[in-house]
Amino acid sequence: MSVSTPLTLFLTQVLGLPPTAVETWWTSAQCLQLQRGQPLLRAGEHWRHLWWVERGALRLYYLDRDGAESNKNFFLDGALCWPITPTLRQQPVMFHVEPMEDSVVWALPFPADAHAPLSTAGWAPWAALEHQVLCALLDGKMQREQEFLQLSARQRYARLLEQHPQWTERIALKHLASYLGVTDVSLSRLRSEMGLIKG
Repeated sequence: MSVSTPLTLFLTQVLGLPPTAVETWWTSAQCLQLQRGQPLLRAGEHWRHLWWVERGALRLYYLDRDGAESNKNFFLDGALCWPITPTLRQQPVMFHVEPMEDSVVWALPFPADAHAPLSTAGWAPWAALEHQVLCALLDGKMQREQEFLQLSARQRYARLLEQHPQWTERIALKHLASYLGVTDVSLSRLRSEMGLIKG
């Protein structure tokens, strides 16, 4: 590739060498040095970038009518996150995205025209990645729905520990509690009952 950045090296590892137009697109990315709590995206704005977390941690969250936060997902080192559906790219989002710690994030702008020459629509490796991510998102959504309908808070936390052990090391308790649908006080109590808090 003509210009190598941490992002282009990562994408090449995942997808292989890109066509010239895609390579040009990749090299248009900007490196953002974000401080904890600095908004990356606000509700009401358009989401028009692919983000790659080189180092750090992002959270995606909603605000309810009373201003209470509800965490939807977290993205840590090495995570890719982008508006994968046309609706997400075309309509204002209803959620916020911000770093939970000082982070280095690469922002890759999507072409305004989905059928522009820089579009990846005809590139098989990208189409395969989109399909894989869409399936993972659907599976994750169905799993969270099942967890909230059928599992206790303790069971939900136990599953989180099993599937995302790094989250408990990097993400504040209040954010994990919000993700699990409990208060931070309740989660602290659960952790104590499970022997996860050393006396």
